[in-house]
Amino acid sequence: MNFDLTMEQQMIADMAADLAKKYDPEYWREMDENKQYPKEFMEEIGSLGFFGLPLEEKWGGADAGLTDVALAMEALCRGGGGGGPALGYLFGLLGNLSVAHHANDEQKSKYLPAFAAGEKTCAFALSEPNAGTNSLNIETFAKKEGDDYIINGGKWFITNIDNTDAVLVVARTSKKEDVKNKAAGISLFLVDLPCEGISYTPIDKHGYHYYKSFQVFFDNVRVSKDCLLGEEGKGFYQLLGTLNPERILIASGACGTAKLALEHAIEYAKERNVFGQPIGAHQAVQHPLAAAYAKVEAAWGQVLKAATLYDDGKSDKDVGDVANMAKWLAAEAALEATHHAMQTLGGCGFAREYHVERWFRECQLFRLAPVTQQMTLNYLGEHVLGLPRSY
Repeated sequence: MNFDLTMEQQMIADMAADLAKKYDPEYWREMDENKQYPKEFMEEIGSLGFFGLPLEEKWGGADAGLTDVALAMEALCRGGGGGGPALGYLFGLLGNLSVAHHANDEQKSKYLPAFAAGEKTCAFALSEPNAGTNSLNIETFAKKEGDDYIINGGKWFITNIDNTDAVLVVARTSKKEDVKNKAAGISLFLVDLPCEGISYTPIDKHGYHYYKSFQVFFDNVRVSKDCLLGEEGKGFYQLLGTLNPERILIASGACGTAKLALEHAIEYAKERNVFGQPIGAHQAVQHPLAAAYAKVEAAWGQVLKAATLYDDGKSDKDVGDVANMAKWLAAEAALEATHHAMQTLGGCGFAREYHVERWFRECQLFRLAPVTQQMTLNYLGEHVLGLPRSY
């Protein structure tokens, strides 16, 4: 097993790290405090081709692997952005991957070149109030009417729909009681924005104030059959192809954020002198940082393993086993790292100007999304350990 990066991978990581220095912690603090969308950052990662990394060259992409994307994600977060780049970059990628995997050539030619160049982005509308983690329980319904579909229902915690050009809508096209398999009857629709009948209201959140999340309403939204992505009724199975990359990339962002917080804490521990010596000389400060660092590095190893398995074309099960472990480890390690970074800075860690409190807030989300830590453990218990289904 070779852990050395290829020349191309090192170039991607270096380019991401250099860009992250430009959009440093002060930039993200200002965006967060003003609840301002990081337009400049999003436009620049688009123009530099980050959104196109996993897409085919014929659509304007780089034909890179998920490992390359994970390296870019980690470097963007570690280099200065913390959790900031993680969500913006991830949500820009999810629509790209869904279109790349399931669209017809006409849809690909319409959307992918603009997605790859960052000229357009796509929001992802899955979560619903009465479904939550149980995506099979969604109620948003798309009724076939001639050559169109009429969509009614509601979604929540849909991020960035106010700054995107399209939205990938997950809706039922068959009612649950009309299908034998609960996973059947779900379809995907790629809808251009703005669109008559789609409205949304913001949700006030604990963190990530630069990306607004919304409750979204679909009121008799009429879309053409040309908006259907893939095969009607097979949408849930199509979504499975994005679950592993989503977990891997969130884990990458968590590792990058954790490393950034630890770097700040380590520098502070070297310079802060109390009772005649740097506080980093005290084991009560040193040991928690060292333990957190070891856990982050262990998680990062699992991230790279999961991404490599994905790039090698291993089965969804083989990739999922490691991707879920990587996500669980990275989220826990990131929360521990940012917690001990705050403790190291003491009162300064509680002050916004030192940034650590923001990273601590943002790492809470890594334990909740795209799937909770409890659900990752449920997966590992059932599918890796072979225990009975627990939910």
